[in-house]
Amino acid sequence: MDSETIPGSASSSASSMNNSSNNSNQRSSSLIQQYNWYYDKTELKRTPSILDGISYEKERMYRNEGARFILNAGLQMKLRYDTLATGVVYFHRFYMRHSFKVFPRYVTAACCLFLAGKAEETPKKCKDIIKIARTLMDDNQFSTFGEDPKEEVLTLERIVLQTIRFDLQVEHPYKYLVSYAKCFKGNKDKIQSMLQMAWTFTND
Repeated sequence: MDSETIPGSASSSASSMNNSSNNSNQRSSSLIQQYNWYYDKTELKRTPSILDGISYEKERMYRNEGARFILNAGLQMKLRYDTLATGVVYFHRFYMRHSFKVFPRYVTAACCLFLAGKAEETPKKCKDIIKIARTLMDDNQFSTFGEDPKEEVLTLERIVLQTIRFDLQVEHPYKYLVSYAKCFKGNKDKIQSMLQMAWTFTND
C-alpha cells in the first residue's frame, strides 16, 4: 500500500507539477480507465475466482451469499438502503480484482458493510457488525473470521480500499425512482404501488 501513490495525495500532486502536460494527460486517461467499473460478458467469465478454478455458477452463488449477508445484517442494524447497496457494490467490485479462494466472502462482506457505513455517513462499530454476523452464521462460516474477527475485518478494510482505488462514491437509482414518481399524475395509491414495485426490482 505504501508503494502506491494515492490519487489526490500530496505526493501525487507534487509529481504532477514536475511532469509535462502530455504525461499529465496520460495519467488522467489512466485514472479514467482505472475507475471504469463496467464489464462485458467476457470479463465476467474471466474473474480472478474463475481463473482460480471456481466455476461460474459457484462464483455467482458466493456473490449472492455475500450480498445477502450485507442486506440481512444491515437491515438488522436499521441501516438505510443506500448504505446496504453501497456495501454490495463494494463487495462485487472487490471480487473483480480478487479470488474467493483467497478472501473469505463473509469477512469481505462484513468489511464492505463497515466501510459503506462510513462512506454513507451511517457508521456502525466493527464489533457490532461482527456480533450480528455471529447470529447469522453457523460455526463453520464464522470460523473464517479467525481468532480475532475485529482485527480481521479492519485489516481487510485497507485491502478493500486499495482494491476499489478509494472510489467510495456510488450513485444509486433510488433518488431517480422517487423523482420520476413525483412526475406522474393520477391515483396516488397506484403510483405508490408502482414505485414500490420498481424499488423492489432495484433491490433485486
